Amino acid sequence: MKSLIFLAALFYCGISWAQRKEIITLSGSINDAATNSPLAGASVYFTDARIGAAADSFGRFILRNVPSGHHLIEISHSGYIPIVTHIDLSLSTQKDFSLTPSIVENKGVTVTGVTSATSTRNIPVPVTLIRKTQLLQTPATNIIDALTRLPGISQISTGPAISKPVIRGLGYNRVVVMNDGARQEGQQWGDEHGIEIDEASVSRVEIIKGPASIMYGSDALAGVIHFITNVPAPDGIIKGNIFSSYQANNKQVGLNGNIQGSQNGFNWNMYGSSKSAGDYKNSYDGQVLNSRFNEKNYGGYVGLNKSWGFSHLIFSSYNQNIGLVEGDRDSATGKFLVNAGSSLERIAASKDLTGRNLFQPNQNVQHYKLMLDNSFVTGKSRLKLNLGFQHNLRKEFGNAEDPAETALFFDLKTWSYNLQWRLPEVKNFETTIGVSGMSQVNKNKGVEVIIPEYRLFDAGGFVFMQKSFEKAILSGGIRYDHRSVKADDLLEGAAVKFRSFKKTFSNISASTGISYQPTEALTLKANIAKGFRSPALSELASNGAHEGTNRYEYGAVELKSEKSLQFDAGAELVYEHISVSVSAFHNTINDFIFYRRLENTSGSDSLISIGGEELEAFQYNQNGVRLSGLEASIDIHPHPLDWLHINNSLSFVRGRFEQNVDGSNNLPMIPAARYIGDLKASFTAGKKTVRNFYVLAEIDKTFNQNRAFFGYNTETLTRGYVLLNAGIGADLFRKDRAVLNIHFTANNLTDVAYQNHLSRLKYAAVNEVTGRRGVFNMGRNFSLKVNVPFSFSSK
Repeated sequence: MKSLIFLAALFYCGISWAQRKEIITLSGSINDAATNSPLAGASVYFTDARIGAAADSFGRFILRNVPSGHHLIEISHSGYIPIVTHIDLSLSTQKDFSLTPSIVENKGVTVTGVTSATSTRNIPVPVTLIRKTQLLQTPATNIIDALTRLPGISQISTGPAISKPVIRGLGYNRVVVMNDGARQEGQQWGDEHGIEIDEASVSRVEIIKGPASIMYGSDALAGVIHFITNVPAPDGIIKGNIFSSYQANNKQVGLNGNIQGSQNGFNWNMYGSSKSAGDYKNSYDGQVLNSRFNEKNYGGYVGLNKSWGFSHLIFSSYNQNIGLVEGDRDSATGKFLVNAGSSLERIAASKDLTGRNLFQPNQNVQHYKLMLDNSFVTGKSRLKLNLGFQHNLRKEFGNAEDPAETALFFDLKTWSYNLQWRLPEVKNFETTIGVSGMSQVNKNKGVEVIIPEYRLFDAGGFVFMQKSFEKAILSGGIRYDHRSVKADDLLEGAAVKFRSFKKTFSNISASTGISYQPTEALTLKANIAKGFRSPALSELASNGAHEGTNRYEYGAVELKSEKSLQFDAGAELVYEHISVSVSAFHNTINDFIFYRRLENTSGSDSLISIGGEELEAFQYNQNGVRLSGLEASIDIHPHPLDWLHINNSLSFVRGRFEQNVDGSNNLPMIPAARYIGDLKASFTAGKKTVRNFYVLAEIDKTFNQNRAFFGYNTETLTRGYVLLNAGIGADLFRKDRAVLNIHFTANNLTDVAYQNHLSRLKYAAVNEVTGRRGVFNMGRNFSLKVNVPFSFSSK
């Protein structure tokens, strides 16, 4: 409560402190470059200033309270190439724009990995933008699953509700997840829960592939995934939507409502969502017992946008209940067991597999967040200040005889800060200095304990610079970070569970890169970056087991920080009817942290008995590694068949230890090579009532992963598979206004039984009837998404 009062007071003081300036407006019209017809609903957005407008039925727009100075503006409309251009404003201005029709929407504005809004083509590292429309059209079971359609992005999954992002073969604490400018801090080291962000609230996603420690400090070794929900409504408009979804495989039902408005600079947003799912199924396992889940979330913001800048107070509440799949089966029938290993053990009946109430084990994840996001214009400079408080509560329940007993209870509180001062631009030279970091306190309130209670303090300072030339942009910077961790000791009876320790980690990060455009169509990029990652508490001090991981883990307090040096190079060729992108990288990481199985004195797997259940023991180690890979895509819609859209993408990553580990040099948790090809017929204009109609057919080929980490029998090879997916959708209009968006998708049409190499369920118990180990991924799944947008003038 004190944190809420503190941030609310800062919000009020920030608004009162800012000086009022002359009101500046930008107005004009947006039309089709080919037909000169107005583009109703086209968007005009100033990303840094957090203000935007939508064109009316005549294609006209107006933005008020625009801060004076230099801006990057994005003009976009579905089915057209976005315009990304710079504009200087000191007086009210009128400017018209013309958009060129195209299905290849290759341009955009990003705020991730930079200190001010920048065109994606100007950043020397690979950056990808995913808009809300693309998320709705993508056949996926959750938002991370949707992102894996992009080359270089994978997921560590534990069923359809739990996905952790992996970028170029690196996951967990090596990927920084951002939400509206602040780091998302939960228990990133855990396998058995997701990213704690309501996917229905996400407006767009920005992804950086490669080390991004300059802006984010420790943990951004693999890259950054930034989920953006806070996009203010146009001034004088109240708008919203009601969104519902259904997935047939696990009978998942979702409902989301959103409403937002803006009037004379005062803007606000509120949303709420609910989701419930039963057990998913596949052709090998049938219904997978206890893969059910449910969640209820809400959030929003209230803010002020004026000529001096903006100040927004953002809040959210995330509450998810998830069943944990263990995969224990009856040895005679092969059927799943309810309450396995307890006195209440029994074979699952039909009614057990069709319900929605969670069995043991299960968990509850709650995540509360309050952020204050500010940007102030100070002369020709800009001052950004982001302050945040997050409270993460994760409870695990595993006692069938006492379901209310909290086996594990992590209580994590995080305070974060990010201050940036962008200096005036001098001869196309931009400089930003800043400080950022966080403070964390973790408490254990459960019956069992697997990591000690700890306090963490993190601070870093950086300088980021960018120089613009006629055909090139050179950017880079340097950062220094210091992190201190203090863990408490703990006795269990007379035995020492944890010994107290205090550790500090410091490091310098740096990067430099260039984006060069010899022609309008061709962009060449190159970057070199030095990054690092401090060990997580689970890696330093784990001593225990918890439901859903099927393993007992031992930490190693002597672990050092990971240090990486990565080289990136890429090329992008963009024409009206074709887009080609190729990116390659090589990453050397010293003291890479990984876990492996432990052996007993006889050379077989070491087993730990917990409550009568035997769990395999794992230990964290370090070794030097090298990762290299390639991502390529080609996007075509050939003339004169402008409605035809052909996309092909391929991603490959290879990870090796510098020194063999038990005879294996293969890095663990490396995704298999993957090819995705889709054929899409899209009719942007359509009739007056039906527009943006599309039909999609997709082939998703994952190759064999024969280069698993075989050391100490930690991993097994994974066979490849081919999935066929499809989709169809359209927007319904009335009086030039969208009144309904509908999307129908189908995943795994041929009901292939498969296991992804990064699925944690792959290592669940063996089915003694079939001889197959683990649980397989979801089978055939049909999904229906219906969105009802609405808007009206508030004047």
